[in-house]
Amino acid sequence: MDAGAQPGTLDQATKDFLSARSRLFGIAYRVLGSAVEAEDIVQETWLRWQNTDRAKVNEPLAFLTTVATRLAINLAQSARVRRESYVGPWLPEPVDTAQDPQLGAERAEALEMAVLLLLERLNPLERTAYVLREAFDYPYGRVAEILEITEANARQLVSRGRKHLAAERKERVTPAAHRRLLEVFLSAARTGDLSVLEDVLTADVVSYSDGNGIRSASKVPVVGRAHVSRYLVAFAPRFWPQSEIRWVEANGRSAVLVSSGGEAVALLTADISANGIERIMWVMNPDKLKPFVASLRD
Repeated sequence: MDAGAQPGTLDQATKDFLSARSRLFGIAYRVLGSAVEAEDIVQETWLRWQNTDRAKVNEPLAFLTTVATRLAINLAQSARVRRESYVGPWLPEPVDTAQDPQLGAERAEALEMAVLLLLERLNPLERTAYVLREAFDYPYGRVAEILEITEANARQLVSRGRKHLAAERKERVTPAAHRRLLEVFLSAARTGDLSVLEDVLTADVVSYSDGNGIRSASKVPVVGRAHVSRYLVAFAPRFWPQSEIRWVEANGRSAVLVSSGGEAVALLTADISANGIERIMWVMNPDKLKPFVASLRD
């Protein structure tokens, strides 16, 4: 142990917290789908850690993750009510994973935008159980302890999450294939090439525009190959001519940051299977774009 970092001291408390920080954020972000809210959870966990009798805590990481997870569940329950007043489709807040591909986890599970969107349809306990098991590889007994449920119930919750995702998502393509098809889509979307768009979109494709009421964002999802492709063609002349694009990484996949006049106006991400593009996700809400842009390294 370093000098000045003795058990029970604030120095040691800070060391323990900082070593756990990426995990705390990773759990909270996956549960909430919001980097801003996840950061709030991390800060609240730190405050509680400072005010805890740490001499009675044998495993700081276990204590900190339990506190952060339970705080995230509580916030997720209230977030459902808040999001009922959200204007138009809600999408997760994107995060730059270029520096931390796992985002504090054992593996990069429950991190892609599409997965977070689908997990949002589960209740907070189901979502959290799935995240703890599939992304952070916690044993079922530990999941049960954190959630204050039985181990059998923990297994059931994780199983529901797996079944939900399996029913909603087809097999993913490789990152390279994902990038190639997104490049084809982007070129066709910018030029309004209807035939190419129809070729790369799946029959039941859905396009989501998250703008929370901004004028250029559709307030309802656009569904089906014919509707989405024609919508994109009609959209092209108004959106793309003055736009600049930058390839970035968001939530573990290639994405496109669209700017106009030096200001970010959209982050384009897609959910792609071997059949083509299943979901198109446009994050246009400035409150979600600003933190993402600020996190990017030039």
